[in-house]
Amino acid sequence: MRSLAGLAATVAAASVFLYLLSTHLPPAPEHLRRGPAGEDPVTHRYRLKFPSDLEELRELADMLKFYKREHHGFVLLLFCSAYLYKQSFAIPGSSLLNLLAGAIFGPWEGLLLACLLTTSGSTFCFLLSTVFGKQHVVQLFPEKVALLQRKVEENRSSLFFFLLFLRFFPMTPNWFLNITCPVLNIPISIFFLSVFIGLIPYNFICVRTGAMLSEISSLDDIFTWGTLAQLITIALAALVPGALIKHYSKDHLKVDNSEPDARQGGSRR
Repeated sequence: MRSLAGLAATVAAASVFLYLLSTHLPPAPEHLRRGPAGEDPVTHRYRLKFPSDLEELRELADMLKFYKREHHGFVLLLFCSAYLYKQSFAIPGSSLLNLLAGAIFGPWEGLLLACLLTTSGSTFCFLLSTVFGKQHVVQLFPEKVALLQRKVEENRSSLFFFLLFLRFFPMTPNWFLNITCPVLNIPISIFFLSVFIGLIPYNFICVRTGAMLSEISSLDDIFTWGTLAQLITIALAALVPGALIKHYSKDHLKVDNSEPDARQGGSRR
């Protein structure tokens, strides 16, 4: 009970911080507060929330891009806090935040942010599980933990590459892998590097897609050489690393995809 109380207190403190941050926005940029031509400026109230679909994502991205022009530091702090909140507490939906990163910060700054925040948030999740949740993870998911434990022991000599394989071809969702690795006695250094490297292609695809969506205003914008080049780059980022890891796994890893529980909960996040 003490561990659950500690986890609840941590979640509550983080939730209060994120709520206060999202409800104390700085003054809107001047072009956001202007009314129609010839009228007095109007005051807008913006209510921030996690996007649940692409339409909400586009609206939020448009608003935050305007804010970023005059309040870059605040938007960066708000985005990082929201991303770490989702990752640290294993809340699904980080893929939409990757899209948002591309739309707000562009493809390269957004990719760097997504990689650092994914890795940091996953590590926080790892630490929270270590401190508060190891026994509860085993009690709630005994069969899946036993399966992963067996696979880890079979591949202990190539543990880093096995963890990379799990990130490219998830036998279990990433959030579950984050909370289970402490139970499996995975060193935090190996965990950190496997998350950072293993999720680069996925983060690249999401961030680049978000950047593209923010630039496309009509169907004509899709059929340009620049957009087609980006689509080819996304396809290569999705296929090449996975093919290399899969080729390596055939000779060096013991992975049996025929296990009945191996594909339960196939969501990446």
